[in-house]
Amino acid sequence: MKLRLPGRRTDSATTPDTSSDLSAQLAGSTAVGKGRPTPKRNEAQGRRSGPVPPPPTTRKEAYRRMREQQAANRGTTRQAALRGDDSALPARDRGPVRRLVRDVVDARRNAGSFFLVVAALVLVGYFIPNPAVQSYTVFVWFAFFLVIVVDSVFLGRRIKKVVGERYPDHTERMRGLIWYGVSRATMIRRWRFPKPQVPQGAEV
Repeated sequence: MKLRLPGRRTDSATTPDTSSDLSAQLAGSTAVGKGRPTPKRNEAQGRRSGPVPPPPTTRKEAYRRMREQQAANRGTTRQAALRGDDSALPARDRGPVRRLVRDVVDARRNAGSFFLVVAALVLVGYFIPNPAVQSYTVFVWFAFFLVIVVDSVFLGRRIKKVVGERYPDHTERMRGLIWYGVSRATMIRRWRFPKPQVPQGAEV
């Protein structure tokens, strides 16, 4: 039992109501929000990517940064070109017609793909000091060259047919398209540029 001193009020009258004050503060903070403006997109990206490097202080440092940036851009451009992106390809490889010719070549097995391999073997056999081996090497070379000519004729007919069906209103010269396809067919598949986008045996 508590004693009441004369001239003093009870504890309930003097003690402040902290629960009501806390509720008011929480309500006020919820109503106000986060209390700062939303950052711009470039500012947010800058925070995520890290601090911006300071400007170069010397000409040598500026030249070094420029070379690094150019090297990075060249790498990105080359990757896009290997994927067949028209914006990164040279002029001779651009356009849907040229892409179709590449697909026609890459979808078939071409005798010209073995040109470099056979040429290397023939070169080695030609320098062997044996007349019989040299004669046999020359015969193999001419036979393989004839096979390439025949296969190129069939490839040219295939290119002419497919391009005529898909793009009857194209403006490119057919002879140039056929030569473009035959030139690509003489390269080993993994060395072709741009990289093949269709597997062998695919319907084009």
